[in-house]
Amino acid sequence: MSRLRIYSETDGTAPLLETNEHARIADELGRQGVRFERWATRTLSAAPTPDEVLAAYAPEIDMLKIDGGYAACDVISLKPDHPDKDTLRQKFLNEHTHSEDEVRFFVAGSGLFSLHVGDRVYEVLCQEGDLIGVPDGTPHWFDMGPQPAFTAIRLFTNPAGWVAEFTGSDIATRFPRYEH
Repeated sequence: MSRLRIYSETDGTAPLLETNEHARIADELGRQGVRFERWATRTLSAAPTPDEVLAAYAPEIDMLKIDGGYAACDVISLKPDHPDKDTLRQKFLNEHTHSEDEVRFFVAGSGLFSLHVGDRVYEVLCQEGDLIGVPDGTPHWFDMGPQPAFTAIRLFTNPAGWVAEFTGSDIATRFPRYEH
């Protein structure tokens, strides 16, 4: 189940708000310029190829490309037995920004986005069927957990993909990790 927790940026122990209600999550994030939607999922094979995933969601991807000006997309899939899972997890655990939107649709599994907006941290647990669009320049971090299990479609305005610009802040260390 998707979840939103909103914290003061100074206290990662006591949420000011916690909800699993999708409409409330979309509303709270929408006020911060963050897109959050629920899409119908497709039945795919047990181990679909990236091409199969992209074909299954082609209408939605085409709509997003038109709506957001995205030029490219890909599929990322990680499983608990991935040999570089620890390195990949560490890569995005620190606060960073991008010069373009970070858009992900969770085809399967889950991941935890934490967005630092103003004096608040918006912790968004994305599950299968969730689309999140984090606007460019928004400080955030992403945690796939110690046993990553997800497949996600990513969209980019730059065909080379996005590059993380780390802020140097240690704020992410003061908030919960995704320990699913």
